[in-house]
Amino acid sequence: MKLMLKGGRIINPGKSFDQIGDVLIENGKIKEIGVDLPAGDATIIEAAGLVVTPGLIDMHVHLREPGQEAKEDFSSGSKAAAAGGYTRIACMPNTKPVVDNAILVNGLKERARQAAVVHIDIIGALTKNQKGTELAEVGDMTQAGAVAFSDDGHYVQSSKVLLNGLDYLRTFDKRIISHAEETTLVEDGIMNEGHRSAMLGMKGRPTVAEDIAVARDILLAEYADAKIHIAHISSKNAVEIVRQAKKRGVKVTAEVTPQHLTMTDDMVNAFDTSTKVNPPLRSQEHLTAMIEGLKDGTIDAIVTDHSPHAYEEKDVEYNYAPSGFPGLETAVGILLTDLYHEGKLDLPEIIEKMTYGPAKTFDLTAGVLEAGATADVTIIDPNLNWTVDAEKFYTRGTHSPFVGRKLKGKAVMTIVDGKIVMKDGKIID
Repeated sequence: MKLMLKGGRIINPGKSFDQIGDVLIENGKIKEIGVDLPAGDATIIEAAGLVVTPGLIDMHVHLREPGQEAKEDFSSGSKAAAAGGYTRIACMPNTKPVVDNAILVNGLKERARQAAVVHIDIIGALTKNQKGTELAEVGDMTQAGAVAFSDDGHYVQSSKVLLNGLDYLRTFDKRIISHAEETTLVEDGIMNEGHRSAMLGMKGRPTVAEDIAVARDILLAEYADAKIHIAHISSKNAVEIVRQAKKRGVKVTAEVTPQHLTMTDDMVNAFDTSTKVNPPLRSQEHLTAMIEGLKDGTIDAIVTDHSPHAYEEKDVEYNYAPSGFPGLETAVGILLTDLYHEGKLDLPEIIEKMTYGPAKTFDLTAGVLEAGATADVTIIDPNLNWTVDAEKFYTRGTHSPFVGRKLKGKAVMTIVDGKIVMKDGKIID
């Protein structure tokens, strides 16, 4: 199959390339990138006025398989990813059972090959059953193809266990993804601790819990000379801790979600559990720090932390609702509407953090457009006006705080291995 993407604005952060041009795709690979390329017998896709980028990458999603397929599975989750413009995603291991052995990693890789319309990477658990007391089979899982390790959803309380993991995984050059939140400081908290939580009478989760955890994990990584990645960073001080650690040469990276870039705790409504996330929505000063962290390179990637739940789970009192909401299908729209069109970040900055940045962080052969590379490509219409409609979601999760919002900017085509898998919001089987 031959495709010619004609006349689009090609933003290719890994090659510092941003200009109008063409991309020729043949046999699942990028054959050539240039200006006024001859199309020959290729199918022409007119991209004038659109943005052509490397396929979007999200290294932090929850696909709920195995064991919680009523919330999401590889089929529905990968379709949601493609609908949002993503060509590659990585799923967290806090499933039932927990992905803490090579057999499960191999099984999920095969399941992805059979059911998914995008590439799916597997993240293994750092500790057995994510209990935080004993390392899981991280060596075997590495050999089985796990791309990173995390007890996401759980803070590794034992410094000794985390240090053991850092020491061991250094030999495999793999990164630990830290859910950094000191649990004794956030027990029973359901939103950010501050003025808004006091007004609503809700118990808060203080930012210092994140700061302490980030500082400890970075110090351990520095001591072990190992790689650590801070998941869904949300605190101003935590960003500064990462910034200073990078200056010292610590092998630390960080990610941030669209909600922590665009939403504040003022948006929390006791009658709308879609705003309940972990870490919680912070105040404006923290949001501003997240944007600054992206701009200066302190934060390496934007992830969705896509966390779908069954309707009945979220349709309860705020205290009892699980944290998280589906984010794959709304991320591009939210980021472009609230950051790009508001002049807070330019388009190449956003694209870099959704493509080349995560690929570089996790040593993936992805995130760049170049001759010979796999043809994973996303086409975005930065000026497309649309309204978020949960009934049109491919994900099984419907509790999104963005439902009903009018957005400007959307992925209009997703190409995986040279094959069009999404066009104008519709999955092509």
